[in-house]
Amino acid sequence: MQEKDIKALLEQVKNAEISIDDATETLKDLPYKDMGFANIDNHRALRTGYPEVIFCQGKTPEQIRDIMCELVKKGGNIMGTRATEADYEVVKKTLPQAVFFETARIIAVIDEETSVRCGFSEVTGESAEKLPTVAVITAGTADIPVAEEAAVTAEILGNKVNRIYDVGVAGIHRLFDKLPRIREADVVIAVAGMEGALASVVGGLVDSPVIAVPTSIGYGANLGGISALLSMLNSCANGVAVVNIDNGFGAAYMAAVINKRK
Repeated sequence: MQEKDIKALLEQVKNAEISIDDATETLKDLPYKDMGFANIDNHRALRTGYPEVIFCQGKTPEQIRDIMCELVKKGGNIMGTRATEADYEVVKKTLPQAVFFETARIIAVIDEETSVRCGFSEVTGESAEKLPTVAVITAGTADIPVAEEAAVTAEILGNKVNRIYDVGVAGIHRLFDKLPRIREADVVIAVAGMEGALASVVGGLVDSPVIAVPTSIGYGANLGGISALLSMLNSCANGVAVVNIDNGFGAAYMAAVINKRK
């Protein structure tokens, strides 16, 4: 339940538009909803500003569907990460408004009231200028799936996203050509595998926070992303923070929190 919903409910009680008993009935599942296989955290949006996000990996399509149906009742943008096409096929039978971002592996239900703040409705003029921005950049094309998880998440959380892909240090002139666009962003997410050098280079060129995402892309000594992770953790550039391997969602969520505080 969103903060605005709580305030609207209290106003209704204050104005005697609904009874105290009816308001109590509405709020009875506010802390969480016990579904047997999951406890849905209905209080999270009130505490943190964003509703619970479903981590789909390891859940059955039916469990994902049931959780999404419960979350949709509370409003706001709902999303499930690490989803498959099979998961989506089950979800959309009950929630036809759901959309699937295949590369990002995200199922989302976009609330009409908030979609204008995301990348799913055309925003122009003054409204566009007010949107907080996130630049999502990758070292290589192979890093795009993780970058898209970050980009789509950032959009769902109400940010304007500027995608800048395949600008790694093997051809650093490509990065320099894109610097004006990167410097316009409030937060930069740098996604890189192999040796993970992109985050350090970007960190030394911009005055915005840089969130580094190591990916598992690379040959044997990349060790499934550990080499990139360690390189990013050992960055000598200031203003660089690091999330877990392939965690585009975590990077985007952090970027959204930073932008929300401005």
